[in-house]
Amino acid sequence: MKQDGPLVVDVVSDIVCPWCFIGKRKLEGALAKFARSDPGVEVAVRWHPFELNPDLPRDGMQRAQYVARKFGEPARASEIYGRVARAGEAVGIAFAFERIVTQPNTFDGHRLVAWAQAQRDANDLVERLFSAFFVEGRPIGEIDELARLAAECGWPEAAARTMLASDALRDAVAAETREAAAVGIQGVPCFIFNGRIAVSGAQDPQMLLQAIAAARRDDGVVPGAGRSGRG
Repeated sequence: MKQDGPLVVDVVSDIVCPWCFIGKRKLEGALAKFARSDPGVEVAVRWHPFELNPDLPRDGMQRAQYVARKFGEPARASEIYGRVARAGEAVGIAFAFERIVTQPNTFDGHRLVAWAQAQRDANDLVERLFSAFFVEGRPIGEIDELARLAAECGWPEAAARTMLASDALRDAVAAETREAAAVGIQGVPCFIFNGRIAVSGAQDPQMLLQAIAAARRDDGVVPGAGRSGRG
């Protein structure tokens, strides 16, 4: 039997994870189909932090150095990013990895999302952060840049900058990051529907729709759910 009530989607992701950007687009595709099949159901998407590189310096690292350390041979990095770029093209993302100069520490970015989300829906801000980094190569680890991006999405730039310059939400973001690890989330994106069904990786909309349906059924069973994916 299908349950009534809203659909709540909790997304655990990192703003420098290309598969999280791809997964966001696939989730949007699934939710668009869901809205057509179940009109009138309220949908809430909530973003939660995950740091792929928690040990990066506060100021980040030169991108070339980061890629060399992560992938070793340039040919391997080229192969992997080529595969990501092709997956991005399929969902309308024009990845421009060559524009990225600095690999950022994302802790402040996650604080910004948490701050924004406490006020209203933050999907547009998350989209802007992904696009700024992966398409435009903007330095999203810098407080001033983060404040400017918040302003581009309608939040007061001065308020965002003041928050980021303080210790606000540090404990909350750190606690959420620990919680993700405690419940076994090792790779992102991870989508959790109504707190019942988790799907890992940038899965196609049809898989996400199956998970949504299962999360709204009493039995809560979905074939293939829970497959892991690394960011």
